[in-house]
Amino acid sequence: MAQTLSFNRALVKKYDRPGPRYTSYPTAPQFHQAFALDDYRTCARESNQLPMAKPLSVYIHIPFCKSLCYYCACNKIITHKTERAARYLAYLKREITMQAELFDPQRKLTQLHLGGGTPTYFTDEQLAELMQALRDAFNLDDSDTHEFSLEVDPRTVTPEQIHRLRALGFNRLSFGVQDFDEKVQQAVNRIQSEEQTVELVQAAREARFKSVSVDLIYGLPLQTEASFRTTLDKIIDLRPDRIAAYSYAHLPHLVRAQRLIRPEDMPPAERKLELLELTIKRLTAAGYVYIGMDHFALPGDELALARSNGTLQRNFQGYSTHADCDLIGLGVSSIGKVGDGYSQNVKELSQYYARLDEGLLPIQRGYRLNADDRLRRDVIISLMCHGYVSFAEMEQRHAIDFRQYFSAALEKLAEACRDGLVEIRDDAVVLLPQGHLMMRNVAMAFDAYLEGETQQRFSRTV
Repeated sequence: MAQTLSFNRALVKKYDRPGPRYTSYPTAPQFHQAFALDDYRTCARESNQLPMAKPLSVYIHIPFCKSLCYYCACNKIITHKTERAARYLAYLKREITMQAELFDPQRKLTQLHLGGGTPTYFTDEQLAELMQALRDAFNLDDSDTHEFSLEVDPRTVTPEQIHRLRALGFNRLSFGVQDFDEKVQQAVNRIQSEEQTVELVQAAREARFKSVSVDLIYGLPLQTEASFRTTLDKIIDLRPDRIAAYSYAHLPHLVRAQRLIRPEDMPPAERKLELLELTIKRLTAAGYVYIGMDHFALPGDELALARSNGTLQRNFQGYSTHADCDLIGLGVSSIGKVGDGYSQNVKELSQYYARLDEGLLPIQRGYRLNADDRLRRDVIISLMCHGYVSFAEMEQRHAIDFRQYFSAALEKLAEACRDGLVEIRDDAVVLLPQGHLMMRNVAMAFDAYLEGETQQRFSRTV
């Protein structure tokens, strides 16, 4: 279904409340430590035995950064001791070998993402060593139809390194920009010049990367409508294939680094709505297609094409063009999805090393889906990726009567229907143009685990 979008500030303000981003269902708060290594091995074995085994995807978390960005809530370690990266790589290679032993060697690894932290904290040689370890352990797809991506801090690489990353097999890059305004950069302790970003985007094009993405954040300290308009104009001039414009969640009581931001520098709540409206209008006017959940892409980009032809996917890395893969999480705090199970590694580096020294995978917690979870996950993914839920499709796939099974959920949508966010038709639930920004709110009606205080664990939906 083609994506259409309408911005109604009053409705956006009304529905701006805490809620999941639904990169998984059930969401991470449902993970528990009763999910053990035996459960993970069972999920891997059952996945291998499927008549049509899924391709494999790998996420690798590299937690190191050389400087602290005050807004960042990621699992990170600030250090200039580069020898720590060498030790971490050695343990990653152990984990790669142990994980690969659980999967049929005929299964192709078609998707890879390096996140952080700062993945380019690793040197060129270390990244080459990591890629070789993956190639030795897994059946890597070397056809360049794969999706091998990494996040790049423009302050940490040179144009020459961009070319070397392409030679290693990476074909997608995401550049963290956040904001070009110097005052905003100083307020969040992330100083990077526009020239650095422009030079690296040009290098990525020269190296023939298949997709170049830029990340922005609205709602940062000292941002104004005028200053962010300037940043948007500069990004539009760069013409990246994809743009992610994230809403900043200021939670200093939960994120220690955010306490370094001066409270008087934070924009008022109304400012965020202004910045969101500005972002949508500027990017769509410039020809970008709204994909959903903060993401925009040029019409010819694979993400936009997948959105229009109904093949868009969603996982822990966000939106994807690849078919549903089994996702293997590697590194400290990483999350994976194999078969009907979710798993998360330990969050502390010392624990990560200790588990691997014992010859154990560093999985700390997880979750095994039941039949109701699988059904609700399908419904929520359909909403998030396609903007509608077909009753017949869900009934055929899960042997249910949709209206009867989800009678409570459909009742919860009554207010959203009256407000023009969603329409419940005879054969489907359909997001309306002004409901696409609030798709998380609509999806929440189908979530069996949202109760009162649990919603406070999540960022706001808009």
